[in-house]
Amino acid sequence: MRDTLIGTMRHIIVILFCLVFTSAFAQDEAPMRPTAPVNERPPIDYYKIISAQRDTTYVDTTLNIQKNYKFNYLRRDNFELMPFANVGQTYNALAVNFNATNLKPLFVAQSHHYNYNEINDIDYYNVPTPWTRLYFKTAFEQGQQLDSFFTVNTSEQFNFSLQYKGVRSLGNYQQSLTSTGNFTFTTNYYTKNNRYRIKAHLSAQDILNRENGGLNENSLQLFIADDSEFSDRGRLDVNFEDAENKLEGLRFYGQHEYDLIKKNDSTSVNSLTIENSIWYEDKFFEYRQINPYTPYGESYKASGLLTTTKLEDFNVNAGVRYENDVLGKMGAFAQYTNFNFGYNSVIVLNDSRIPNRIKGDILQAGGSYEKEYRGFALKGKAAINVAGDFDGNYIQASAGYALDDNNKASVGINIHSVAPNFNFLLYQNDYVNYNWKTELNNVKTQELRFDLQSKKIANVSVSYTGIDDFAYFGITSNDSTPTPQQFGTRVDYLKIKAEREINWRMFALMNTVMYQNVVSGAEVFNVPQLITRQSLYYKGEWFKKALNLEMGVGFKYFTKYNMNAYDPVLAEFYVQNEQELGGFPLVDIFFNAKIKQTRIFFTWEHFNQLFSTTNEYFSAPGYPFRDAAIRFGLVWDFFL
Repeated sequence: MRDTLIGTMRHIIVILFCLVFTSAFAQDEAPMRPTAPVNERPPIDYYKIISAQRDTTYVDTTLNIQKNYKFNYLRRDNFELMPFANVGQTYNALAVNFNATNLKPLFVAQSHHYNYNEINDIDYYNVPTPWTRLYFKTAFEQGQQLDSFFTVNTSEQFNFSLQYKGVRSLGNYQQSLTSTGNFTFTTNYYTKNNRYRIKAHLSAQDILNRENGGLNENSLQLFIADDSEFSDRGRLDVNFEDAENKLEGLRFYGQHEYDLIKKNDSTSVNSLTIENSIWYEDKFFEYRQINPYTPYGESYKASGLLTTTKLEDFNVNAGVRYENDVLGKMGAFAQYTNFNFGYNSVIVLNDSRIPNRIKGDILQAGGSYEKEYRGFALKGKAAINVAGDFDGNYIQASAGYALDDNNKASVGINIHSVAPNFNFLLYQNDYVNYNWKTELNNVKTQELRFDLQSKKIANVSVSYTGIDDFAYFGITSNDSTPTPQQFGTRVDYLKIKAEREINWRMFALMNTVMYQNVVSGAEVFNVPQLITRQSLYYKGEWFKKALNLEMGVGFKYFTKYNMNAYDPVLAEFYVQNEQELGGFPLVDIFFNAKIKQTRIFFTWEHFNQLFSTTNEYFSAPGYPFRDAAIRFGLVWDFFL
């Protein structure tokens, strides 16, 4: 693997060096951004954030309720997720989204990927002066969260950024320590005439979780009864105290493009761009445990269990984009993928042979199209595996229309066919029950979606999804631990979400409601029927507008349902239909303020737990949700 990585890096360096050298073709001067008066910071919209999809926004230092929702470990709204007790642990999904476009299986331990930055999660920057952002938030018992970010343009054309997000938290329950780190380096450059553009990033990530298997049966009863002698959660016994799993990933990514025909040339209404991307990613997942846990079944070792799962993934993509004032924007691409997933040894189990590798090549082809036509925004993209070891395809299409300045509507379809994730197809572990090699069909989804954005009514999204050959982990009558399963009939899933903020003078009520109905396949597709969140708060400006203030109360609730269970060996959730959980309110009290470029957050989380006579709040069977806790944090922006 090391030789492969070194060889790949050498190829990337040679290619990038040659391409940067060819930028000598560009000689025309690009228009300069307006300059700010001396000793004044440039306007905030000069500090640009460019997404992997080329969408450009700018730095937002305002204080609003959405900032409160995103002030968490993931740095995004977690309305559809149920966190575990300790920060840095996994989340139980309360709803399911079907917007993925992967054409090969995903890696193992998907429950640990919530905090894993994929290629499309990486942003690039262009700033007139250096910008630093610091994020801090307290954790639970001997720990904290920190996210530090810095970016600078050494010239108007060249930018780089550095970011490190780290979490370490001991947790309130035994053997629940978390330690995670996400390091990202990005850079981007364009020539003076902006014909040639290049961007690249390096991402190194590790996510460590000590595992305890949840509370044992006796401790569960003590927890539910709210026994005062066990208000110190560290006194509750867990199923085991000697296991941990770890996900690590290292990725090198580079992308560059060149305008053969530039649209803003005085003689051209067309643009023609060629582009190329290349990336290599190395992932591994490790599960280790000192002594076997009897309910997981027999093990190959009497002690010192250790299994490592690896994936090496190399990709090259080449494409062309064409834009015309009449025809619209269109693109086409071809992509080559080489993958190598598996383990170091072959296992012979019950006279059957479980191989150690799934490796091969895939050749993909695809295209995209965008057009504004008579007020309609038309978009579409599609791709297919034309050759290789896995079949797969997707089609996404949408049409949007602005009814007026306050109302926009769109409809869309998503069709996707892809093989189940790698750990459904091949898995090995020192526990005998956790070894398999399967032959499963592609999971095929068809989604129809409607979205309405209305300032006067609400933001509403409605989706209806059909799933054929749905793949899931479950426990059958013949098994004591989860194994990969495939549902033989169709799953049909309806999801409706509405969001609206009501303002009255200096008070506001933010409402988010989601209704879900599994029309068919409810025995394998577990989601609550209703999720609701309300935030009632005061907002105002004090001390001659030197202080912006928001304070209020937040409420979240979801109905009881057969909540999926968590398996630490797989680091995956599995379907269970024996225990209904949920149906409990989560009430937070928050006090947020902004002084200049600093936003300060105080939250009394799960405040209502202090008044409960019994404890019925769980993140998964056997895993209680966190108790009431006061947490503090801030986001601080520096502009030099």
